[in-house]
Amino acid sequence: MPEMSLAERPALEVLADHGGEPARPYFVAIGMADVPEEEGYAPDPRAPVPFSEADMLPVTSERLSPGEVRFRPLELPSRMTPFFLVGDDALSLRWLEARGETLRELNAVGLIVEVATPEGLERLREAAPGLELRPTPGDDLAQRLGLAHYPVLVTAQGLEQ
Repeated sequence: MPEMSLAERPALEVLADHGGEPARPYFVAIGMADVPEEEGYAPDPRAPVPFSEADMLPVTSERLSPGEVRFRPLELPSRMTPFFLVGDDALSLRWLEARGETLRELNAVGLIVEVATPEGLERLREAAPGLELRPTPGDDLAQRLGLAHYPVLVTAQGLEQ
């Protein structure tokens, strides 16, 4: 879908106003609300962080397990960001070390679909320097993509191990 010009974008309409804090600063992230960057929300860097990444653990994915993934073509939008699924297991660690250069060249984002501890998270990050890795359950993706195993790379062209 081609990007709309400012003139083509629909105007925002207020549906209800119950007082409180204005939402306008949050619209910068949407990118279609014509709110200048300098008016956007910026958290106070001195404020305490309410939770940490360790609070999201353990991450489990009941539909996925380590195993072999055969190449399967996909027809996804060509501008999608490639991503990959891994877990805290020996197969995923070997795969990250073997495929790391390719993953970095693609700017692929890693989804850690199985990890129990902060130490497991750290092992994966050490095996994948320079790659963004985020712990997240993978069951929904597994269902949508017809996956049963990881590690796997998902690109616009297909699934591959």
